[in-house]
Amino acid sequence: MPLKVAIIGRPNVGKSTLFNRLVGRKLAIVHDKPGVTRDRKEAEAKLQDLDLLIIDTAGYEYTTEDNLEQRMWQQTKKAITDADVCLFLYDTRDGLQPYDEHFADILRKSNKPVILLANKCEGKLQEDSRFEAYKLGLGEPIPFSAEHGLGMLDLYEALRKFYHKEEKTPEESKEKAIQLAIVGRPNVGKSTLVNALLQDDRMLTGPEAGVTRDAISTDWEWQGQKIKLVDTAGLRRHSKVDDSLERMAAASSKHAAFMAQVVVLVLDADAVLDKQDLTIAAKVLDEGRALVIAINKWDIANRKETLDKLNYKLKTSLTQAEGIPTVTISALKNEGLDKLMRAVLKVYKRWNMRIPTAPLNKWFADMIEAYPPPLGKNKRRIKLRYITQAKTRPPAFIIFSSNPEGLPDSYLRYLTNNLRDTFDLGGIPLRINVRKTDNPYV
Repeated sequence: MPLKVAIIGRPNVGKSTLFNRLVGRKLAIVHDKPGVTRDRKEAEAKLQDLDLLIIDTAGYEYTTEDNLEQRMWQQTKKAITDADVCLFLYDTRDGLQPYDEHFADILRKSNKPVILLANKCEGKLQEDSRFEAYKLGLGEPIPFSAEHGLGMLDLYEALRKFYHKEEKTPEESKEKAIQLAIVGRPNVGKSTLVNALLQDDRMLTGPEAGVTRDAISTDWEWQGQKIKLVDTAGLRRHSKVDDSLERMAAASSKHAAFMAQVVVLVLDADAVLDKQDLTIAAKVLDEGRALVIAINKWDIANRKETLDKLNYKLKTSLTQAEGIPTVTISALKNEGLDKLMRAVLKVYKRWNMRIPTAPLNKWFADMIEAYPPPLGKNKRRIKLRYITQAKTRPPAFIIFSSNPEGLPDSYLRYLTNNLRDTFDLGGIPLRINVRKTDNPYV
């Protein structure tokens, strides 16, 4: 099992910069504005021979009110509880602040091992501030720079004391998780859905729109199937995004969606498949991902009107992947969640499907016989010889022809739609390309 390491500290001391440094990728949004991180974000990392699970947390903002800051603090407390070791960062340029001392007191009471990092300690000017940190009672502060990677060897030596390596069995090593991303417009209930699936208040939720800023992934298991579940920030129309932080959040969400294998598009039952929803769905399909539509807040919806509108939009605006599974749910009341996950696994199986050559070419011959290809540019009928499946994830096919020039798109749509119906491939994008066969006499 990896060593769970929580990064703790007040706002803007460099926690997300350290998180990105340790995982080796820019997974967490880094911005000059304090308080960018809200949810706790987890990712696996390797520091030399140490397998780590790094947890990024929100900066501590003390409040007794039931508001967003209080909910952020609850997430940070959960990270401290779950961690094997806490990395406590403070900013040597600013010196010790009251929040630093308050946080140090909380960490001492947690009885968790703490490694004290004197961050932004790139020069001699910060030496006095580093020595000042001894009064926190957390041991010797390690001079460190998350931005420049200084002090990583000292951090490795400090973490190594708490590390106990366990070997994975061959079965555990082979088993791979389905990458499942939850996307949609702001405030449609994405984080509430993730919490309902996990049966845990893992994600920050609330009445405020745009609570989630980062794409947050969580390892999960549903009926024996391993799943990496990713919550994303709400996606608004590009023209409405004028804030650099929101642009970064949108880029993080899009990257998470396009790296996923299955994407659940969450819709509000009161506004199904508006222009922005259609844009998101079309982009997911263009990127070759399997798609499931979840209509949330079904417990308070005008059901007949909502379904009629959805079916009309699917038939007229998302023709590139007919048969997209649509599931009605209420994330708040835990209704329809098993039905949603069955749809996810079914569409994932379709996305991985490989059709044997014999039935594929039998189907192909029947299609050509029922509706022969039209005449080509040279006024001769286009001859389609055979078809083969080139790849899966999503299924892609190649048709070989001696004279493919001029085969109209309408004929490829005819083949694609029949292929989807015959082999039950609804809800996933299909790729069919026509390639010229080599002349054996040349």
